[in-house]
Parts: sequence; C-alpha cells; structure tokens
Amino acid sequence: MQRLYKFLGVGLVSSLLLAGPSYAQMQQSADAEDEPYKSVTTFGVTTNTNSGLLGGFAFRQSKRLSETFLGRPQYRYLAVEIVNVKHPKEVQQAVNFTGSRFTYGKENYLFVVRPQYGREISLFERSADEGISINAIFAVGPSLGIVKPYYVTISESGNRTRTVPASSLYGTGGQPGTGALPTGSGGLFRGFGESKFTAGANVKAAVNFELSAFRNNTTGIEIGFLAELFPSPISIMAGADKRAFFSSGYATLFFGSKK
Repeated sequence: MQRLYKFLGVGLVSSLLLAGPSYAQMQQSADAEDEPYKSVTTFGVTTNTNSGLLGGFAFRQSKRLSETFLGRPQYRYLAVEIVNVKHPKEVQQAVNFTGSRFTYGKENYLFVVRPQYGREISLFERSADEGISINAIFAVGPSLGIVKPYYVTISESGNRTRTVPASSLYGTGGQPGTGALPTGSGGLFRGFGESKFTAGANVKAAVNFELSAFRNNTTGIEIGFLAELFPSPISIMAGADKRAFFSSGYATLFFGSKK
C-alpha cells in the first residue's frame, strides 16, 4: 500500500510540473511585470502664484538612465511650458453699464515659453502598479518671453467704440491720462503683431507625486518653485515696478502614458 501511495504521489507531482510553469518561470514573469518603465510622457495644466487658476500648459518626458544618483534611479527630464505671467497688482474690474471686464492699469501681457532640461531622481518607487511614486526634479533652461500690448475698448461720442493700446490711456505713474476710460478688454489676440521678444533663463526644483490607475497610464501632480531672469526689466502694469526677475510657486496636474 505504501508503494502505491508513493507511486501516486510521484505521478501527481510529475503531472503538475508538466501541466504548469515552473516556479522559476513564474518568478521571472513576476519580475518582468515589476520591471521599471523606461520612459514616461505626460501633458498637463499648470497654475502658479504669478497667474490665475489656469496659468498655462506643460509637456514633459522622462527617460530612465543606466547610471544612478547617490544610489537612486534617475531619469533624463525634458519639459516645455507655455505660461502667462501676471503682475501681483493685476485686478480685473467690471464695467457697470456694459458688463465687460478689463484690468485697469495693465499695459502688457507677458507670455513665456520655457524649454527645460534636467534630472528626475526617484525617492520612492512603488513595488507594483498600486501606490504612489515620489520623484525629485531639478531643471534649467531658457525663458523665451513674448511681451504683447494689452488692448482695451473705449467709448467715443455717438456711441462709437474703438480698440486702442491701454498704454495710450495712462499718464505719469499709471494714472488716467487725457484719453477716454476703458469700457472693456480688447481681446487676447489683438496686437500680437506688435509684440516684442526677449530671452532669459529659468531654474526650477520640484517634487513629483505619480499615481497609476492602469498599468500603462499615469496621472499625478508636480509641485515646485521656479525662478527666471530676463536681461532687462519688463513692464506689465503701467506705473508699477518693472521686473527682470520673477519667482513663483507652481502646481501642475498631469496625465500620460508609460512604456
């Protein structure tokens, strides 16, 4: 009887080994599933302390490098941001009899395109798709500034309206000049042909919190600090202090894919 049990046991084990993958194969499969992703590509919307709720848009791509930084995995970080930089004194006002809105005292828009290059260091990696990974980011790059005149609509005699640069209405110190007062904004795209260009540099440090709802998709938030410097002061508000140096805290909500 013992010989029969032993024979049946050996046969059962042999059948299981032939029918299913070996432990080594299963372990290799699990390791392959947990293998870190080589690149992450995301798009996002950003807000900062120098803008309104929607400050601009961002694109970034991180590619894993073979070498480590202080023993931690690191990625090559590439990003492009397009943002609208505002002055702290900007306040929109409503015109009572028209319902239109404009920013009194505003003289120019400042749009900035920021290509960035740096490193993304992994501080905490999740062991599977669930959980949160935390990365530190350090990046630098040029700041390509577009200074566009701010246009407003004014009312003239005979109920006629005219769109003019806001700077033509302000006297010394940004106070009302001899011209008419604005009755509304002239539109975001008015005056792009009169824009002036400037180039500076920026540097940022941030922390990235990344989640994965699905294996190849990712979403998360990047929170950090950015500083940029232009060669000469830029006038955003008439009569206000012109600035060549800008600094801001920011947050970017992003989503994208991994591979």
